[in-house]
Amino acid sequence: MMELDLLNQSNGVSVIPEKTLNGSCHKADWSQINEHANVWMKEKKENEIELTSTEVKIVDKKPKEKNKEARPVVGLFQLFRYADKMDVVFLTFGMIFTVGTGIAFPVGLIVYGDVATGYIFNDIYKSWFANNSANTSNIPQFPYGDKYKDIFDFVLSYNYTLYYCMIGVGTLVCAYLEFVFWNISAERQMNRIRKLFYQSIMRQEIGWFDTHKAGELGNLFTQDMQNLASGIGDKTALCFQWIAAWLSCYIIALVKGWNLTLATMSVFPLMGMVAALSMRWMKNMTLEELKAYSSAGAVAEEVFSAIRTVTAFIGQEKECQKFEHRLSKAHSLATRKGLVFGLSTGAFSFFIFSALAIAFWYGTELIINKEAGFEPGNIITILYAVIIGTTFLAQAFSAVDTISAARAAATRVFEIIERDSDIDVTAEKGYTPETVSGNIELKDIHFHYPSRRDVQVLKGLSLRVDVGKTVALVGSSGSGKSTVVQLMQRFYNPQQGQVLLDGRAIKDLNLKWLREQIGVVSQEPVLFATTIRENIRYGRMDVTDDEIEGAAKKANAHEFISMFPKGYDTLVGDRGAQMSGGQKQRIAIARALIRNPKILLLDEATSALDNESEAIVQNAIEKAQIGRTTIVIAHRLSTILNADSIYVLVNGQVVEQGTHTELMQKEGAYHGLIKHQEVQHVSEEVKVSEELEHAITDSPARNVGFSNPVKEQPLSQKSHKTVSEDKMEKETLPEFSMKRILHLSAPEWYLLVMGCITAVIAGAMPPSFSFLFSEFLGVLSGESDLQMRESTKILVAITMGIAAFNAVLRVLLLTFFTNAGANLTRRLRAMTFRAILRQDIAFFDDPNNSVAHLSTRLSNDCTMVQGATGFKMCILIESASTITTALAIAFFYSWKLTLVILSFMPVMIAVGTIQGRLINRLSKSDKRLVEEAGQIFFQSIDNMRTVVSLTIEEMFLLKYSKIIDFVQSEGIKRSFAAGILFAMSNGIVFFAYATAVTYAAYLIQNDDLAFKYAVRVFSVIIFGGWSIGNNSSNAQDFSKAKLATTRLFAIMDRVSPIDSASNDDKTCESFSGAIEFKNVSFHYQTRPDANVLNDISFVVQPGVTLALAGSSGCGKSTTVSLIERFYDPVNGQVLADGNDLKSLNLNWLRSQISVVSQEPTLFNSSIRENIAYGDNSRIVTIEEIIQAARSANIHNFISSLPLGYETNVGAKGTQLSGGQKQRIAIARALIRNPKILLLDEATSALDSESETVVQEALNKARVGRTCIVIAHRLSTIQNADKIAIIHKGAVVELGNHAELMARKGAYYRLQNAQQRR
Repeated sequence: MMELDLLNQSNGVSVIPEKTLNGSCHKADWSQINEHANVWMKEKKENEIELTSTEVKIVDKKPKEKNKEARPVVGLFQLFRYADKMDVVFLTFGMIFTVGTGIAFPVGLIVYGDVATGYIFNDIYKSWFANNSANTSNIPQFPYGDKYKDIFDFVLSYNYTLYYCMIGVGTLVCAYLEFVFWNISAERQMNRIRKLFYQSIMRQEIGWFDTHKAGELGNLFTQDMQNLASGIGDKTALCFQWIAAWLSCYIIALVKGWNLTLATMSVFPLMGMVAALSMRWMKNMTLEELKAYSSAGAVAEEVFSAIRTVTAFIGQEKECQKFEHRLSKAHSLATRKGLVFGLSTGAFSFFIFSALAIAFWYGTELIINKEAGFEPGNIITILYAVIIGTTFLAQAFSAVDTISAARAAATRVFEIIERDSDIDVTAEKGYTPETVSGNIELKDIHFHYPSRRDVQVLKGLSLRVDVGKTVALVGSSGSGKSTVVQLMQRFYNPQQGQVLLDGRAIKDLNLKWLREQIGVVSQEPVLFATTIRENIRYGRMDVTDDEIEGAAKKANAHEFISMFPKGYDTLVGDRGAQMSGGQKQRIAIARALIRNPKILLLDEATSALDNESEAIVQNAIEKAQIGRTTIVIAHRLSTILNADSIYVLVNGQVVEQGTHTELMQKEGAYHGLIKHQEVQHVSEEVKVSEELEHAITDSPARNVGFSNPVKEQPLSQKSHKTVSEDKMEKETLPEFSMKRILHLSAPEWYLLVMGCITAVIAGAMPPSFSFLFSEFLGVLSGESDLQMRESTKILVAITMGIAAFNAVLRVLLLTFFTNAGANLTRRLRAMTFRAILRQDIAFFDDPNNSVAHLSTRLSNDCTMVQGATGFKMCILIESASTITTALAIAFFYSWKLTLVILSFMPVMIAVGTIQGRLINRLSKSDKRLVEEAGQIFFQSIDNMRTVVSLTIEEMFLLKYSKIIDFVQSEGIKRSFAAGILFAMSNGIVFFAYATAVTYAAYLIQNDDLAFKYAVRVFSVIIFGGWSIGNNSSNAQDFSKAKLATTRLFAIMDRVSPIDSASNDDKTCESFSGAIEFKNVSFHYQTRPDANVLNDISFVVQPGVTLALAGSSGCGKSTTVSLIERFYDPVNGQVLADGNDLKSLNLNWLRSQISVVSQEPTLFNSSIRENIAYGDNSRIVTIEEIIQAARSANIHNFISSLPLGYETNVGAKGTQLSGGQKQRIAIARALIRNPKILLLDEATSALDSESETVVQEALNKARVGRTCIVIAHRLSTIQNADKIAIIHKGAVVELGNHAELMARKGAYYRLQNAQQRR
């Protein structure tokens, strides 16, 4: 006979020296927490401390991984691999019109070259006529004909004005269609990619999720998708447009003069080398940057999900430090990327001016040598074509950052899309039986989890469950019980052995069909952020409302649901957080019952129920088990006494098997478990439980009663509107303030000042072309070849000097602004994260501030802010300088011509303004839609086990697809509207050119304007207009950045009524732990019409234990939340040592309290770090951690793990069993050595042998402390000094166990009911 190997029991309690505070009541200096957090970050290294102690293993926390071959980065054209035939058509037409838009400017250069030729020959004619006018009787014929005599007539008669207008019309049409076709195609592709990405994630096996954090996947959905959308949309279209313009310019130049063009192209090989190297470096750095941001996003998502735990243990500063630590790598990469970009752009600029110098020198030689076809106008056309063409290439190169980010994002996204799942629920393969009986058999199962290959969980386990029979699995936490349930659902495949259903291996069965035959109720049930009705419907999508109510009645949930104002249409909140534990579990049971499955898997299905509910629900479950094959996991052995067979598991092996009677007769391991619980089973439980509600209601209340139905947790009663109705509601945001952004950038003021000065100087460089060109025209009109050569040498020297100077400017410019932008973006992310963590819990109760919404906002908005900082800000300042310099030069040389040209400026400004407003409005729409899709995305992947067990992947995909389709629809509508503005910003400049050349000709003819000055004015206007057109996309980014910034400021500016960052309130040197509720009434902000607590009063003296008992939803947990000051009461006071909690420093108050909740939250870090999280005000020693683990009866288990205390627990502790998680949570609570201990069903998830030991530890921990216990098992609170029975927010009975038993009221009936069970 095998005896159950009981875990080592420790009777010691960890003792942590209390801090001594000076002064009885004084202002708190909580800066010590910040200091300790800083120390913690410094001491946290990849390899943690390694001790030689025989009691504990602490080794390298990162297990060695197999070298994985790096996936090649997606190529440029592979970005479009998910385009269908229609998208290819759109892209083809889009490319045609992109080329059309791109060649417009080069074609305009041909016209300008002809006009310039006319200007030059008109000037030559005037000189010739002046020289020959003395001989009036015999004036020779002008060598170039009479057509240049009247330049104004020349421009009009040769239709140059008309040509420019035709180019303008063509540009309007091409630019509009370019924008529309590209964006429609991009929207369609992104729709497809988003759906495929989500579909691929939803079909992955659970083992994949064990190694992929939800936060990192969420970052892929937000930031990476945004980068990818930029890479296949209008940004890439602009890149191709610039490339088309560049090629067109060079083709024109080659046609006009191939030899001069080839000479200027001699710098191209060097430019190509620079481009290739910089693209390679930037691509790799961008990929690493995205990974770093994903890592930071994972921290944020985890913290938002566990905000109550973070708040209770004052972990905000530590989490902020962790988040900022993850951001530091991204910041470093952004800075390096800016330097590389600056160097490459500087080199490009140098080569452009070098090409200009070559053109000046060689063009002069061609003119001197009388090269055929080389007229001055041709030289100007070639020079403009080569230089501006090269500038277009530089503009295309500036899109490298966007394209590199898109390629890096696509690499990560496409890798997931194309990943084959080992266990694919969407696969149609597998046998689908017409009928299922329900015979289950596990044969010689050996299994370890993919994330912990060195820990064998099941070791040759075998068991059998016949049709319609109930088999119970019992054993200590971590013995493998829940693993059996997961293998039955085929979450994993065993490494050895088989799981059989009706004699057929489940690996051979269709996976979706298999899971549809199974109903599951887990120990920690997950509800989704929708209505109660929909949560129950998820059990089977085709059920009627009557069936839903019937299932709720069976699960004893109908009554409390009906009490809500909106009944079954009540929203339950994210993960069901706005329901009490018992309410959640009853809804989950209803969801399982409505499935009407052939197989029932019950993993502690009634662990969170109060006694009055448990008996009724247990009876309903037993009825549901009739005719069904059932596997039950239970720590409360009273629930499995009638099982047909009971298997006792120890360390992944079956050590005993039989019925209750048979196992009791063996007096083995099962017998020992039963003795721990001292259970007696009778059949009267249902009758008694049904009488309890009446008994409690009829009991005299000590407080004023009320009739409003209540529940424990806050509930937003916001109606569930459609996306189109609800998500378009107006958003109240502060005004955009550039001054505030600059104020936030104050630490980098020197970079910004130097950057602005550099940008202003760099912006003046393009207009310098006008001087160079006009001077070159003067050179061409020189009287002798020698004079032309000498002047050209000086001009070339000046040009090379400008080239070197401009190159240095470019490097400095981008380095300054990239550093400043990276610092500001990092600071904004950190400040936003801190601002969010500073908010009160009511802020997180708001559905608009769900985990998904906050994570998306933190990722997307902080990324978009870069459009107002860094490189984008640099471009805008430079463009402003270019335009200002151009206008100054133009006004100086001809104010008349300049004013005529500027008459088009109001139209350009209006276009930009309308474009900005349109983008703002549509960006708000996009934000809401993306957040809605993100809510679905985060909700599903965060609760993937529940999703797959319910086989509701298709339902989530359908909801997600509906929103994504709406995003596509709105994006396409936006394309038609924004396309008009894009077309006008590109096309209107040609109408300005038409007016300029015509009026310039008029001024030259009639106002004696020197042609050189006209060319100079026209040149600077060309560069100014070109700058406006090419930076219209950056203006869009700036508009989006303004909106994103205001959203971030709205979070930062929110004043929290309960601010954990405040240090203004007092602390007390000697704190005894007395708690008093004085006439407290409370309702949640989202439900002001329903009181949760109603004029409740009680006193808990120092060192006294008060137990709170009552049905689920009566207000017990709300009481605990008020003590932690998660909320403030609406009326009355909560006092600690006679001080109103509102007057005490919040962090100090919470440092005096430890809490163990019913569903403990662990963080995705090591066991050591999770336990040490109990006290974030100092560095907790490993000895203290071990002692706390011993007290919680978890040390032996931890020591048995290969990595010991450095074992990672997984996201939300998924790598541990429920009992293991709860014991670690208890150790975390004990490490603090608090004055007040709050235990909310602290032992509900423990097996009987662990519960006895842990309960003893908790009993010892309560000595000398004020303790408030919430328990459904009354046996755990019989020794409490006081017991309060709460019903609907009022204390109906108060006294110790003996007093309440003598009174024979509600407590008496509850106690008798449980004893009978």
